[in-house]
Amino acid sequence: MILPRADIAAGDVLLGLSSSGLHSNGFSLVRKIVSISGLSYTDPCPWNDDLTLGRALLEPTQIYVKQVLPAVEASLIKGMAHITGGGFVENIPRVLPKTLGCYIDVSTWNLPPVFRFLSKHGNVDPLEMARTFNNGIGMIVIVDRTKVDAAIQVLRAAGPPKVYNIGEVTPRSSEVEMRSLHAWTVE
Repeated sequence: MILPRADIAAGDVLLGLSSSGLHSNGFSLVRKIVSISGLSYTDPCPWNDDLTLGRALLEPTQIYVKQVLPAVEASLIKGMAHITGGGFVENIPRVLPKTLGCYIDVSTWNLPPVFRFLSKHGNVDPLEMARTFNNGIGMIVIVDRTKVDAAIQVLRAAGPPKVYNIGEVTPRSSEVEMRSLHAWTVE
């Protein structure tokens, strides 16, 4: 059960598990954006009136053990990438063989409001968002194409977070291609 497994191959599917928020990544940029937004941490959160901006930004990190462990024990997962500092671009290649890359289609899930706020108020380019933040996907698991439905069922059975089919392993060496980035354009 040691991951990543050696049998990761082009055509394997990337499933994304939703994040609970920033997961304490990118806070140097977050602080800069808040400072130029005209808001303070004690102001009402622009996307949730029940919270202050500061409280919303400090939403506790989602822990994935309860959701992922049953799928690992059932041999449904070939590899996992926690989307921390470095976002998708730096974290996913760490679990892929050097001869493989992947694509992520960002149109397969909705960009959560906290990331829309940061993109808009910081004028952060979508590709830079993908390099810095989890953008709503805190964990990626790599699954054989023939086991996707079973893996989704096991991952969902444990409850939240949500599970999305977000991409695929490709034969491009160490490359993470971010597709549909226009979906993250915030005006």
